[in-house]
Amino acid sequence: MSDDLDMDHLNGWLGRTTTARDVVTAGLIDRFRATVGAEWLAPAEVPMGLHWCLAPDAVERSDLGPDGHPARGGFLPPVPLGNRMWAGGMLRFRAPLRIGDAVERTSRVSSITPKSGRSGPLVFVAVDHVLRVDGEVRIEERHDIVYRPARPAPATLPPPLIPEAAGDGLWIGDPVTLQRYSAITFNGHRIHYDYPYVTGVEGYAGLVVHGPLQATLLMNAAAKRAGHCALTLHQRGLSPLIAGQAARLCEDGQRLWFQKTDGTETYQITLEQGPDA
Repeated sequence: MSDDLDMDHLNGWLGRTTTARDVVTAGLIDRFRATVGAEWLAPAEVPMGLHWCLAPDAVERSDLGPDGHPARGGFLPPVPLGNRMWAGGMLRFRAPLRIGDAVERTSRVSSITPKSGRSGPLVFVAVDHVLRVDGEVRIEERHDIVYRPARPAPATLPPPLIPEAAGDGLWIGDPVTLQRYSAITFNGHRIHYDYPYVTGVEGYAGLVVHGPLQATLLMNAAAKRAGHCALTLHQRGLSPLIAGQAARLCEDGQRLWFQKTDGTETYQITLEQGPDA
């Protein structure tokens, strides 16, 4: 483990909480449907996944880090590793949200775990979220965030990606969809919209498709299959999906995932029937 990881200091963030509030509006739902694609969403007054658009951190520009995320050391611990990524987590949908609901989200840093990976030290931070309406729990979530060392800047930029053709059952995240999803979730992470940054600094082949966007598509597919949205599911990012790359939605039993045309799996959910599973 890296000597730069002062776990005693980072553990000072354990148990930190914050509360945010927002209202579910018809306009937000319209923008969400237009961004994700209505054909991918399960029938519901408020589509599954819209909760990630509620009460985003309204952080001043001067309080952002170089990657576009809020600077570390506020609610989240100041992990001294260069890259931060959405790793997955757990979601439990107990009851649907409705238009006009005043939603209160309470968030708590529940664990900070150092690990070792192929690229060096890793730190996993878990944040528990509970969304309530008039005191009733509607959604519970554990959000897993992984921090890893920054990749060395590539000597040359990767060659431009030639977008793949969309075929039956395939989904392609184009730059406009990624920009709109970043906007609707108020996500400033530059890997999703800043091509020179994502290729020249973080070394990806192109703009990276959001983990929660892929999770939204998968959970709605699961809800269509189940015939209801009262689900408990576990989600996990497996490999980056780049804008312009085609991915097929696959399923086998209780597992659903996106798979690129070369066979690489990018994101998966494992489904448990019912909110109390």
